[in-house]
Amino acid sequence: MNVNETATHETAAPAPDGERADLLEALAKQRHFLRFTTRDLTDEQAGLRPTASELCLGGLIKHVAGVERSWAGFMVHGASVMPDFTALTEEDWARRADEFGMLPGETLEGVLADYAEAADRTDELVSTLPDLGVSHALPKAPWFEGDAGWSVRRVLMHVVAETAQHAGHADIIRESLDGAKSMG
Repeated sequence: MNVNETATHETAAPAPDGERADLLEALAKQRHFLRFTTRDLTDEQAGLRPTASELCLGGLIKHVAGVERSWAGFMVHGASVMPDFTALTEEDWARRADEFGMLPGETLEGVLADYAEAADRTDELVSTLPDLGVSHALPKAPWFEGDAGWSVRRVLMHVVAETAQHAGHADIIRESLDGAKSMG
């Protein structure tokens, strides 16, 4: 090795296989459909709300990035990293609502880059966590019953389902904007 070369001693984590690969593949497919709805759009278009919904494409991607980030924290640390949703104030809910829109200064490129970072973190966790069966108590929220807990596996299935649901919302929004469809 000459003086201008540097040695790298890091090894990449082995590619996941089996159940982990299946979960990551399902999540990747839904992420693709969600991101695909933003192809060739301007920042302004990504912030438009062309349907009766309050949702816009950029906001959906921001929301899903936040969802992944939040659940990734849960996979490692449990509910301690999530809010007590039963105690949120109107101001807290208003801040959360900002997650669903494009705020001044936000760009589609930036929102997509943030989503890619969140997705990379989730993928890394799924690939490296020792046990997908580890379970944590869920945070307090009106939509969770009692003192239930979820395993990392169940969290991943939830993230896949939520991403798919929002990819469907995004497809309708995109078709309302300019007639473009994700499929068909």
